[in-house]
Amino acid sequence: MTTARSQLICPEVTPYYHCVSRCVRRSFLCGYDNYSGQSYEHRREWVESRILSLSSIYCIRICAYAVMSNHYHLVTFIDKQAGQLLSPREVIERWCTEHQMPSLIQRFVSGHLVSRAEYKACDKIIETWRQRLYSLSWFMKEINYEIALLANQEDQCTGRFWEGRFKSQALLDDKALLAAMAYVDLNPVRAGVAETPEQSEHTSLKKRLTALEQGKIKVPELADFMGYEHQEKRHAIPFRLTDYIELVDWVGRQIRADKQGYISPQLPNILTRLSLPQQECLALCTALEKKPRLWIGSSERLNFAKHHLKRKRMIGIHIS
Repeated sequence: MTTARSQLICPEVTPYYHCVSRCVRRSFLCGYDNYSGQSYEHRREWVESRILSLSSIYCIRICAYAVMSNHYHLVTFIDKQAGQLLSPREVIERWCTEHQMPSLIQRFVSGHLVSRAEYKACDKIIETWRQRLYSLSWFMKEINYEIALLANQEDQCTGRFWEGRFKSQALLDDKALLAAMAYVDLNPVRAGVAETPEQSEHTSLKKRLTALEQGKIKVPELADFMGYEHQEKRHAIPFRLTDYIELVDWVGRQIRADKQGYISPQLPNILTRLSLPQQECLALCTALEKKPRLWIGSSERLNFAKHHLKRKRMIGIHIS
């Protein structure tokens, strides 16, 4: 039985989610399709640009992403508080960047409403838009609709392009978040598309490393990491970028075929701080989707989610 999306995505349980959306047709989303003999490599840029542009409109922060040949991965942070703090005009401005503005809202913006009923109707519309701006389902829908439209036009066909529902995993604590981000950024290495994480095109890590090479600490479209000088930062990824890069590099070396079975005795500092065993970390960072579990976290966090969602059972990936 399909689980209701309200049971899968609940910002009160956790704001962090790993999402995957897959192409349903035999033809590839991106890359080279051996079946048709065509290259769709340019579509990776479509998907990446769409993800990053929508992140500046929605109150959804991107922690990690990877665009693969027939699917893409996201690790997201739902900033519900930011959405609730938007003024009515900010909501209108954001929503109407991507959608046509109704005539009633046009009159609201220009100050030409004349009745209380009209103001009430505008308030209802704006509140609906506000809730959509921090809805992960709407965010994914907007990404997929645009890409499907462009791909169908290019393929000169109609019909469904994506699987009906994107898959999501709730990341209930820092360990789960770290593992999911590394899993996503290492997708090209695992798939044999790239030899090293820094060579992996169309990933969040590649974008962050390119920014660092250009002397930029932040990537505006991506969620910030929490550095020592920003410990009070409210919604930063709760570890340092340098520590994360070190971890991804370490895990990436274990994935490589010529290094199979070898585990360096020099563990990344972040594993020690999070008390995350190396074997468990490797298992999570390399096989997160092999067990189709919807929730990932410690026993304490899994129990919290079970009680909050009023579920009798919570079958998730347990992290020590």
